[in-house]
Amino acid sequence: MRVRIRYNSPVILTFTFASVAVLLLCQLNDDFIRYFSAYPSFDPPNILYFMGFVTHILGHANWQHLSGNFLIILLIGPLLEERHGSISLLQMIVVTALVTSVCNALFFSRGLIGASGIVFMLILLGSFSNFRRKEVPLTFILVAVFFLGKEIIAALDEDNVSQFAHIIGGLIGAGFGFLWAGWGSSNRKTGGGTKGSGRSEDPIDQLLAESQSEMD
Repeated sequence: MRVRIRYNSPVILTFTFASVAVLLLCQLNDDFIRYFSAYPSFDPPNILYFMGFVTHILGHANWQHLSGNFLIILLIGPLLEERHGSISLLQMIVVTALVTSVCNALFFSRGLIGASGIVFMLILLGSFSNFRRKEVPLTFILVAVFFLGKEIIAALDEDNVSQFAHIIGGLIGAGFGFLWAGWGSSNRKTGGGTKGSGRSEDPIDQLLAESQSEMD
């Protein structure tokens, strides 16, 4: 009997392989890490600063740092990618990276590196699996309480871990969870949305479109 290996989660697997490749590259030449770090400031003439707002999620300090993040990402990510779709999950990852980096540059003086913010976004997003309209799952409440409590306590210690990125990532995941759950409930009531209207019913697309219109 032939067994075929399936690339079952394109976004999560590509994210994983890219992060491994970046770590190998940075171990060969330490200078490359600056391309995968989010600097705690804004420097318009320097493209590296703006690249790092997204690419920092690919960079990791060492194999322990990478494995700690991706053991969770590979466990939760494929389930969420199957549930929400590859495009939507990719959008969530990019938005989380951008928001975390911008907030860090505005309020803190420490750089960011690693996918920890994405990990906590996925954890909080995953806790919405049983969400129904006007009902909040107890699992979400417990995860939120333990998560926020742990990170707030950890923030009191002087270490090299950015608890801020964890908290922001978790809050964004919770926001995406509420957004998606609310859209899912209303979409089920209308029979899955209107077909042929030419308008995207994806809540993430709608959120990005609304943000773009406000900027215009």
